[in-house]
Amino acid sequence: MFKNIKAPSLNTALKASTVAGLAAAVFATGIPLEITRSYAEAVKVQAPSVPSFANVVDAVSPAVVSVRVENRVNPVADDEGNGFAFDFNGRGFDDLPDALKPFFRQFGEQGPQGQQGRRGPQGHHGPQDGKGRLRPVAQGSGFFISEDGYIVTNNHVVSDGAAFVAVMNDGTELDAKLIGKDPRTDLAVLKVDGKGRKFTYVNWADDNGVRVGDWVVAVGNPFGLGGTVTAGIVSARGRDIGSGPYDDYLQVDAAVNRGNSGGPTFNLNGEVVGINTAIFSPSGGNVGIAFAIPASTAKDVVADLMKDGQVSRGYLGVQIQPVTKDIADSLGLSEASGALVVSAQAGTPGEKAGMKAGDVVTAVNGETVKDARDLSRRIGAMTPGKKVELSVWRAGKAQSLTVELGTLPAEQKDASADDGDQAPESQAPASEKALADLGLTVGPSEDGKGLQITGIDPNSDAADKGIKEGEKITSVNNQEVSNADDVVKVLNQAKKDGRTRALFQIQSKEGSRFVALPINGQG
Repeated sequence: MFKNIKAPSLNTALKASTVAGLAAAVFATGIPLEITRSYAEAVKVQAPSVPSFANVVDAVSPAVVSVRVENRVNPVADDEGNGFAFDFNGRGFDDLPDALKPFFRQFGEQGPQGQQGRRGPQGHHGPQDGKGRLRPVAQGSGFFISEDGYIVTNNHVVSDGAAFVAVMNDGTELDAKLIGKDPRTDLAVLKVDGKGRKFTYVNWADDNGVRVGDWVVAVGNPFGLGGTVTAGIVSARGRDIGSGPYDDYLQVDAAVNRGNSGGPTFNLNGEVVGINTAIFSPSGGNVGIAFAIPASTAKDVVADLMKDGQVSRGYLGVQIQPVTKDIADSLGLSEASGALVVSAQAGTPGEKAGMKAGDVVTAVNGETVKDARDLSRRIGAMTPGKKVELSVWRAGKAQSLTVELGTLPAEQKDASADDGDQAPESQAPASEKALADLGLTVGPSEDGKGLQITGIDPNSDAADKGIKEGEKITSVNNQEVSNADDVVKVLNQAKKDGRTRALFQIQSKEGSRFVALPINGQG
């Protein structure tokens, strides 16, 4: 009779085998064994080598300062804003998100270094006099450009200030005085007295070598926080953002915010390639589009401000506009480049040299002029009194004019057309039809010079080009016109010359401009 015997499990057999084996090893060697448990290692990834900005930051940070701007304000109630005295480009404490108010309340009461700032009772700043107290009204950034204490910043940072304080990266506060400012390029220079101290300063880069895609590092004072470093690349060059006639900005994607204005953007050699001056932001915060004044522009302006406290620019005294493809076709130019002269103001260097409305400036001293902005920058960068040679395109031919530059006035207005006393003439029906083909209905002007536009066909090229009822035609293809017959004669001649467009000079309350229109509907 057989008995049921329960077989040992596999685990039991293995354990028994292992114990037996260990016991055999101990008995065989006479050496006790130490049994340890093994664990998996922590995750570790060998990252690819990437550039670090730490060396650049260590070198340049002592040269970058926060700029605090103060002005006199009338005394106000003691409980205003919980002592918050900083202005973020027109936004105050109450405009901040609720989550940020506790931080900025403490920041406003204690100052950026956590120490009691130079504030009077109830959070008021500075002494009181009949004109009110000095209070911080703006904050920006800047940087030393010389060892004896000259600081570069933006004009818009300091323009409303009565007193200025430069805060260094170690917390040292130094009073600064305004040496000069230039609204046209939005640059300003301050000076601190270091009492014999030599400051760490930075040099300008050759921004002609800056390429789109190059790394840059921005150092500044965003939102009054001080000593903040961000990095990115150069996104574009030669940006025109409509801030003035000398727009030629670098666009960078480093995080730049309110308070970064006036601060430097460095290359990886620690040289200044640009001065942060503007951001594009629907929300008011960083969206990765910032604009910096290039070093090539800032270098000369800053040198003039340090020397004379102001900038003297060359001056032609002509109103100009870009050359579009249509305008180039109407003038017989092979390409749409250069600057079209709308008018030359009486008594100015340009008028004295013989410049006329309808001239296209194609080169200055033999160097090609790309567009109207390029001409403005070239002339503005030159010294008043210098003689320059202008290449112009006039009446289908290239000519050369020599101009002795004047000094750009502080406030320069666009020239307007002179009034005349020529009597109006009758309009022939055939001439009226020719103008109607262009989408224009005209009549005699009140002063007898030019043609008053009395109607516009909304479906015409004239309407598409922005010509409006009430404006005046003063010339066609640079020939003065006083009646419709004059216009038709010019148009017929243009057809004989193989032109498909004619250049109309339009006068309005805003000034004069040129518009190219197709002849007989030809596009």
